[in-house]
Amino acid sequence: MTTAPRPLRIGNASGFYGDRFDAMREMLTGGELDVLTGDYLAELTMLILGRDRLKDPDAGYARTFLHQLEECLGLAHERGVRIVANAGGLNPAGLAEAVRKLADRLGIPVRVAHVEGDDLKDRYPDSLAAHAYLGGFGIAACLREGADVVVTGRVTDAALVTGPAAAHYGWGPGEYNRLAGAVVAGHVLECGAQATGGNYAFFDEAGTTRPGFPLAELHEDGTCVITKHPGTGGLVDVGTVTAQLLYETAGARYAGPDVTARLDTVRLTQDGPDRVRIDCVRGEAPPPTLKAGVNRLGGFRNEVVFVLTGLEIEAKAALVRRQMSDTFIKSRPAEVRWDLVRTDRPDAPSEETASALLRLVVRDPAQEKVGRVLSGAAVELALASYPGFHVLAPPEKGSPYGVFEGVYVPHGSVDHMAVLHDGRRLPVKPAHDTAVLHDVPEPPLPEPLPAGPTRRAPLGLVAGARSGDKGGNANVGVWVRTDDAWRWLAHELTVDRFRQLIPESRELKVSRHVLPNLRALNFVVEGILGEGVAAQHRFDPQAKALGEWLRSRHLDIPEVLL
Repeated sequence: MTTAPRPLRIGNASGFYGDRFDAMREMLTGGELDVLTGDYLAELTMLILGRDRLKDPDAGYARTFLHQLEECLGLAHERGVRIVANAGGLNPAGLAEAVRKLADRLGIPVRVAHVEGDDLKDRYPDSLAAHAYLGGFGIAACLREGADVVVTGRVTDAALVTGPAAAHYGWGPGEYNRLAGAVVAGHVLECGAQATGGNYAFFDEAGTTRPGFPLAELHEDGTCVITKHPGTGGLVDVGTVTAQLLYETAGARYAGPDVTARLDTVRLTQDGPDRVRIDCVRGEAPPPTLKAGVNRLGGFRNEVVFVLTGLEIEAKAALVRRQMSDTFIKSRPAEVRWDLVRTDRPDAPSEETASALLRLVVRDPAQEKVGRVLSGAAVELALASYPGFHVLAPPEKGSPYGVFEGVYVPHGSVDHMAVLHDGRRLPVKPAHDTAVLHDVPEPPLPEPLPAGPTRRAPLGLVAGARSGDKGGNANVGVWVRTDDAWRWLAHELTVDRFRQLIPESRELKVSRHVLPNLRALNFVVEGILGEGVAAQHRFDPQAKALGEWLRSRHLDIPEVLL
């Protein structure tokens, strides 16, 4: 009788560039691991690294990662833990060389490899950064050839898990169900503490101020258990894992360069305290193109926030808008946006709670149109405008902002390359089989909850939510924890009801995706974030709190659910 191999234990120590510095040491010392991953990249990060490299051609990678290794590389080597991170950003070769120099200085004999081929700057010469999202087989090639540390540029977040899994178990490119299981595990791990109670709708249940980082016990068949090291803070349950599965996704098909994972097949089961089993994940051939992100300089931006206190808030706002408009007659920026935020309340016990905020944001390709023209006009109103005039901070000269564009390129048009510790270069073949994506037909909805008495109450008393950004779009995943709540939610929270609750979405395209296995709905709102996070189109530019706003909205909820 053949004994099944023990699961591969893959942990995560970073969900973004700037995440908890001590997490790498905590994960290495907190329990057994085979691989430790780190996700340092996001759309905004690529823009930041692009600006860094304009100043210094040798820059372009996440320097935090190098500082973490200075403390932890010896520890990882002693414990036999391999490290895989996308901290290479725009310069994975440069980071790999920096890690080698660090290891030599510390006297630690590690083999360092990197993955390249994602850089599309030559095709988009007017961009600050342009990169294809590569899959995990370049990482797998590096690990199979003995690398202890693998750094990459722009790979998919889940590739940090699919690569080690493919290397460990010998998976080939066509083993879609196994790969899809690893993609789902990678998606749960990629944002670090968001899987262990961080940013969780029911945060009072997580009961922590310092959640631990997650790990996956990944099996050869692609199933896994999500957990965390013993004694660390936070919570791993079906709810925290569901929330992360819905984060920054859309429909039932979650497409990537190695496989398309079917999120509508995912089954979650509580497998003990702080343990959630994920199984039944089906995979399909990946799409014929790779997603790529192009970051460009969009122009220059400036803002000023006027504080309006006490009575006649609307009239005070109208006055200052008229006064500023006189300035714009001479030199109007390409975009002028006003937002009045009514943070004031009647008979307020403090000046701050008696005040509203009037936010003016201007954008233009020319810096002079958003710089001194705006700052001079705003400051000159100090003694000539509404009573109680003051601003949160004086406007400055204007700063550059970026825009993000999602594009697609054929699989075979990138030179996906594993660059080994000994200098050998191993080409990674593109996907051998692809399939054009189609929307999955909406599954049958459950029987509606029988009619009964209702109470006007916030949606969040019944449902959790998590939201995020993809370029200019936002998604809002909404889930419930009981079958009866699902019977109500599936019929109540339609696209029309969503638009009613989120007025910003009323003129935009909104799509709804039904995921019955998760008791979840996922809404995608196209264009709500303008040209992406770097453009700072709205108050919450990455839509991180859009789900919490939705949960705060009132509707008629069956009393049996409350």
